[in-house]
Amino acid sequence: MTRIIMSGCSGRMGKVISEIVAADTAAEIVAGIDIVDDGSLGYPVYTDPYDVTEEADVIIDFSSAKVTDKLLKFAADKKLPVVLCTTGLSDEQLKLVDETAKEIPILRSANMSLGINTIINLLKTAASVFCPAGFDVEIVEQHHHNKLDAPSGTALALADAINEAAGGEYEYIYDRSQRRQKRDAKELGISAVRAGSIPGTHDVIFAGQDEVIEIRHIAYSRSIFGNGAVSAAKFLAGRAPGMYSMDDVIKAAL
Repeated sequence: MTRIIMSGCSGRMGKVISEIVAADTAAEIVAGIDIVDDGSLGYPVYTDPYDVTEEADVIIDFSSAKVTDKLLKFAADKKLPVVLCTTGLSDEQLKLVDETAKEIPILRSANMSLGINTIINLLKTAASVFCPAGFDVEIVEQHHHNKLDAPSGTALALADAINEAAGGEYEYIYDRSQRRQKRDAKELGISAVRAGSIPGTHDVIFAGQDEVIEIRHIAYSRSIFGNGAVSAAKFLAGRAPGMYSMDDVIKAAL
């Protein structure tokens, strides 16, 4: 049984993960951390991590960058692994994450979906074949009209995987409206669509002479990220200090 502290338990992802774990016989949320508690979660909720008295094996964090520093200190003090899903961390906080990973295991990913992280591995292989052959690369991501950032962090993670496999030769192009010129061979176009209630969709296009290869991922609900986070928590519990990724989770399952 993996005992979990859920940081950000009253948020949308916190509630999704709470439902997933409630149906999982191999995991249990023993406590939550949040500034709000509506009493519906079925476990104690604390506003300060240092108030948590329950024994746990791992922390899942889907909260706010405002609380990351204190949460990392608490985790290091208690020697608790952290699945760090909170986004928007500053450069200073990212350095703190790296420093803290010398004391405890930390898994951080731009996207917790097992599907996206499997695709990232596929893209590295595809890029090693198609990029040297002169294929153009484009990424088109689509989300609902309430999403604030563009392009998505996932789109950038996909682009980074391709660029890494291609030796870092590509320049990311986000807007061609002011460019009256032929597409450069080393452009990697990233386009964002925001409309209606479109579910998170990412298309990667490798376009060569007379053939096109497309890889698509669609996220129909937040549960895919919750399932990934729970899988990551089970994987991380009991690991040695260090930085881990969802790729490690996938490899361990093979």
